[in-house]
Amino acid sequence: MSAVSDLQATLDPSRKSWVESANEPSHDFSIQNLPFGIFSDTTNGARRAGVAIGDEIVDLAALQAAGLLKLPSNADVFARDTLNDFIALGRDAWRSVRIQLSNLLSRDTATLRDDAALRAKVLVRAADARLHLPVQIPGYTDFYSSKEHATNVGSMFRDPKNALLPNWSEMPIGYNGRASSVVVSGTPVRRPNGQLKLPDQERPVFGACRKLDIELETGFVIGGGNALGEPIACADAEAHIFGMVLLNDWSARDIQQWEYVPLGPFNAKTFATTISPWIVTLDALEPFRVAHPVQEPEPLAYLRHDGDHAFDIALEVKLRPHAAKQATTIARTNFRHMYWTMAQQLAHHTVSGCNTRVGDLMGSGTISGPTEDSYGSLLELTWNGKKPLELKDGGTRTFIEDGDELTLAGWCQGDGYRVGFGACVGEIVAARG
Repeated sequence: MSAVSDLQATLDPSRKSWVESANEPSHDFSIQNLPFGIFSDTTNGARRAGVAIGDEIVDLAALQAAGLLKLPSNADVFARDTLNDFIALGRDAWRSVRIQLSNLLSRDTATLRDDAALRAKVLVRAADARLHLPVQIPGYTDFYSSKEHATNVGSMFRDPKNALLPNWSEMPIGYNGRASSVVVSGTPVRRPNGQLKLPDQERPVFGACRKLDIELETGFVIGGGNALGEPIACADAEAHIFGMVLLNDWSARDIQQWEYVPLGPFNAKTFATTISPWIVTLDALEPFRVAHPVQEPEPLAYLRHDGDHAFDIALEVKLRPHAAKQATTIARTNFRHMYWTMAQQLAHHTVSGCNTRVGDLMGSGTISGPTEDSYGSLLELTWNGKKPLELKDGGTRTFIEDGDELTLAGWCQGDGYRVGFGACVGEIVAARG
């Protein structure tokens, strides 16, 4: 078989695994998925690379040591605390590992299926594992690419008839953020302090954020960078993307409202961004490509690409107050609504000659849909606090309170299988006094 047909076989919806939990139609980590991450476990505290399959994690370092995973020049990249060295090997290496794993984990392959001692060496129960930040992130950029979100925010704070500024429909708007405070799912997030400008006060006051919010986003991880001064063409951009994560870009709306003019958000965003621990590759998402929204006016030439460049990824947000037995689903939307594509974002990011590096993280911006229950932030869901949300336990929310746990989830649903991202979870703890 050719490499292309081998890769296509990994996407076959009829392929099943001998890891039976992976065959459940609603399990995020099917054999068609095979996302990459970094983990340690209760018996081995060393961080190393793994791939999720059902309720198990494949220890890639152990699998390579057993001679069952081949890489160019037998590169030793899996016994590391980040995926950066593996990602830097390039797309052919990523695909080769995907193909090898898919074959080894297939129900029809006896190599691991029938060797209990070998399975004990290379499989770790997910319940016994701790997940870590999957990549070292040299740089972080956040975009603003949902037309529905931008329109809602523009309507709220400006003239609804001119909600979108003229440049929004011409290019993917974004800003260079900070990578130092990107954290992995499960990391507590402390409510930020900052300057707040109250309506009845002439000067700002200093204190804890009163309007803490989420931003339901995805992020993509750069797999192949570009040299300084050498832009990435829109048609080539997806070849530079290793994969996607869920991303919650926590936002202090009251701090942001005071500081964002004239240069945009600063302390309102710097305190934390949470990402999911598993990186889902673009190859795994390939069957879920759909047409992106019609773009009017037609973008300038450097932002044009042929074909479908959106993905049918269902997204939802749940909020659970401290000690509450039940979480409330507060939003459901879909990545396919995004106006600007990942390829366009990366092409625009580099068109000036800006270089990118392996592990760079690019946030999509808040993903909102066309209906009120599909908005990707509490700012929109409650219309800046004017329409409180009803929670299952009888309480209400306008913005996030201390002790609240927010969970983002995302998945593509195939015929009898799912390609999911796992959870992106953060609990808010009180601000420092």
